[in-house]
Amino acid sequence: MSAVPVPGAMPPPVGAPVADAPSAGAPRSPAQRAWRRFRADRRGWWSLWIFTTLVVLSLFSEVLSNDRPIVARYEGTTFFPLWNTYPETRFGGDFRTQTDYLDPFIRGQFDKPGNWAIYPLNPYRFDTINYFSPSPNPAAPSSVNVLGTDDRGRDVLARLVYGFRVSVLFGLALTAIGVVVGVLTGAIQGYFGGKIDLAFQRFMEVWGSMPELYLLLIFASLFEPGVLILLVILSLFGWMGLSDYVRAEFLRNRNLEYVTAARALGLSSWQIIRRHVLPNSLTPVIAFLPFRMSGSILALTSLDFLGLGVPPSTASLGELLAQGKANLDAWWITLSTFGVLVGTLMLLIFIGEALRTALDTRRG
Repeated sequence: MSAVPVPGAMPPPVGAPVADAPSAGAPRSPAQRAWRRFRADRRGWWSLWIFTTLVVLSLFSEVLSNDRPIVARYEGTTFFPLWNTYPETRFGGDFRTQTDYLDPFIRGQFDKPGNWAIYPLNPYRFDTINYFSPSPNPAAPSSVNVLGTDDRGRDVLARLVYGFRVSVLFGLALTAIGVVVGVLTGAIQGYFGGKIDLAFQRFMEVWGSMPELYLLLIFASLFEPGVLILLVILSLFGWMGLSDYVRAEFLRNRNLEYVTAARALGLSSWQIIRRHVLPNSLTPVIAFLPFRMSGSILALTSLDFLGLGVPPSTASLGELLAQGKANLDAWWITLSTFGVLVGTLMLLIFIGEALRTALDTRRG
């Protein structure tokens, strides 16, 4: 469609570029523009892809790192040891106990003609003790254990893989609970204000003054340490910081014209919060999500390092750092664990910086 000439307007010079009309696929909504800005930040974009890939791979830790074969063939029969338990006698052994697939005798059985076994990429679980290791524990990195073993003979690489999964899932759960509670309390304070806001603020002052570390010590002495106990205790205090940001956004947005128009149309307070104010107040929530998750991972690692976290039998990055501190000559434990922890936090920080830039409305 040609442009309609405006009376009295000067024609453009010959050869001058003519501005194109916005294409149908051009980003129009604020969400599309924010997504375009996020993708333009290559560091944050690739950090998101790398972190997502690592998280998805960690969900299949049992397939990637395990001391049982994924599938095996013995004397014409196919077995799936990764999902089933077989006695040693089933593979020519002398005992009816559970098969140790690291035993040289068992491996020799699978090496016979007609027999075979497909092992995971790393043939160790996080709690596997290699009793057939050629070196005393903690053993340095070798072809048997790529990143060495800890002071109990457990494979460091396997414990890093499983520990990364525990840390990430814990961080996701703690972040999700903190976001839900923080957004809900902040929205109520900011929108209704008055006595409700005042009562919430006084409650948060009292609640925030409680010694969180002492509570962890008390609960650790009363109950067996575990991920659930840590999640409950940290969730009791982890929502207050985000609640203040959401409250400030609601205090600002509730006096704008679109809220006044929604009230005039007869919408209830909860409808206005859910449909109008909340979507326009989520910018700080989204921008702070990666930083909150990195803080959650760091909190779990710190508690594990102090012995207040998950049980010692559970793979965790903090427990590996504590082992590195206790065995300074075993440099591979500290170095590899520190590398995984710093790499994870750096990816989350890069994602957070990209999100903060993408959600900056002052940018085009």
